[in-house]
Amino acid sequence: MRMVDLIEKKRDGVELSKDEINFIIEGYTKEEIPEYQMSAFAMAVFFQNMSDDERAALTMAMVESGDKIDLTAIEGVKVDKHSTGGVGDTTTLVLAPLVASVGIPVAKMSGRGLGHTGGTIDKLEAVTGFSVEITSEQFVDLVNKNKVAVVGQSGNLTPADKKLYGLRDVTATVNSIPLIASSIMSKKIASGADAIVLDVKTGAGAFMKELRQAEELAKAMVDIGNNLGRNTIAVISDMSQPLGFAIGNALEVKEAINTLKGEGPSDLMELCLNLGSQMVVLGGGAKTLTEAREQLEEAISSGKALETFKTFLSAQGGDVSVVDDVSKLPTAKYKIDVQAKQSGYVSEIIADKVGVAAMILGAGRATKESVIDLAVGIELRKKIGDYVNQGEPLLTLHSNQENVDECLKRVYESYKISDEEVSAPTLIYKEIR
Repeated sequence: MRMVDLIEKKRDGVELSKDEINFIIEGYTKEEIPEYQMSAFAMAVFFQNMSDDERAALTMAMVESGDKIDLTAIEGVKVDKHSTGGVGDTTTLVLAPLVASVGIPVAKMSGRGLGHTGGTIDKLEAVTGFSVEITSEQFVDLVNKNKVAVVGQSGNLTPADKKLYGLRDVTATVNSIPLIASSIMSKKIASGADAIVLDVKTGAGAFMKELRQAEELAKAMVDIGNNLGRNTIAVISDMSQPLGFAIGNALEVKEAINTLKGEGPSDLMELCLNLGSQMVVLGGGAKTLTEAREQLEEAISSGKALETFKTFLSAQGGDVSVVDDVSKLPTAKYKIDVQAKQSGYVSEIIADKVGVAAMILGAGRATKESVIDLAVGIELRKKIGDYVNQGEPLLTLHSNQENVDECLKRVYESYKISDEEVSAPTLIYKEIR
């Protein structure tokens, strides 16, 4: 088998076999196939697409390139949730204890963030003492005992994907549905999930800006998961504006706590109940989404979800007292209200610009070497559809620096105010099974 022949086949739109795709991924991982040939292959895929069988084969080839997590010792159906990312996406902090509180095991492997705000691990580390540095045996034991645990990602999970992603980034082939879908799904499958719920974002703060693109990506990932024996569904949700009100690590932990108390923002609560219901049904805890939702709502109203969150934090070394006293979370030195320059209805909040403003404050990483300030971030006071008076706060900056001019510039660019009444955007567009 020669790489040049396989590039030619894909260039001409010919479907590759599983063995041919394995040859490509194995050779590239072992550095037997040079980057210039892999670049040509990625560009051929970009233009010629891939069949369902090719996408499944590519995903499994990347899974087989490195370590695989064995979760068979965990009792029950292990359901994983993956979000394609956004601004203020606090869902994992709420969903993990919420779904676990009704008996569905949540064995979550998470990473650190690069971009707008921190990843799930960064956010959880806003709780003093919390650690993901636990052994595989401890991880399994905690999930069996408490139904929930979070661990850091393995260093050698899907190394082929890491190599290929870096190459795509510099060869203008990032926006390829088969390459995006196989990248995401290879990590989910290597992480040991039995079933997968995908939260595919669309809008200004999402990777997929257009609904049509989000639908295409969602369908591609659902097909891959089901072709590989994982019960997979996708929910397409809005990211035209930030989710919830909080953007920033400690601020998002506080918001997650409020949501588990039943006092969180309506959009965050609704999305968590929707995704959580999907997870409960896939995990065998309910036959219908309605039944699953009732269980989750009861767990919140009874306090069971919040108690599960406390147990989860304590089991991994976290200071549980922050749940009852959120003032113990890291707090910024300055709180700066950003006031509306005119009266009217908020008609647009460009989510990714707000995210960049939060990163400028220190809530996220511009590079892998950047150090996150867990206390800082942005707290929205008005969202799309809300009326605001001139001089009334649109949002509050939580900052440890007095000079926030660059941040203010980004924030004002992100908000648009209209004289005409505006409706809030649709939160959940559709489900793909």
